[in-house]
Amino acid sequence: MKIDVNATNEKFAKAVNEAVKSAKTQAQSRAIRASNELRNSALRVLRGQRSGRVYKLPFSKKTYRASAPGEPPAVRSGRLRISWSARAIGKSDGEIIASIYTDVKYAPILQEGTKDGRIAPRPFEEPIIDGAKAKVMAIFSEPYLNK
Repeated sequence: MKIDVNATNEKFAKAVNEAVKSAKTQAQSRAIRASNELRNSALRVLRGQRSGRVYKLPFSKKTYRASAPGEPPAVRSGRLRISWSARAIGKSDGEIIASIYTDVKYAPILQEGTKDGRIAPRPFEEPIIDGAKAKVMAIFSEPYLNK
């Protein structure tokens, strides 16, 4: 019996390359799914009633209830809540980052409060992460299949 080592090595190399390509594709897909879970969690955290003071909306007879210090921001205009975007970024070293972001300028002020203490923190980052953690972990714990 004669074994062609070159043909065997080529088949092996091809199988490895296909498995790596499949794993990268699946990882990218999972990062997108994880980002969407984070965004869904942001939408859940930033909805509902709060327990803070009642204010009158400017130039209107309507009122809204603000958030109390320590609870996530209340929905006044809905701009912060709807502004979250999901993204999955593939880096040159092969790392894939799943994240969400907002371009609302006042989000850091709500998250951290002001230095002078006029606005107390209304933390929302940790509740968003905590709300998505179980589903994100489940997404990345799924077995990788060579398709």
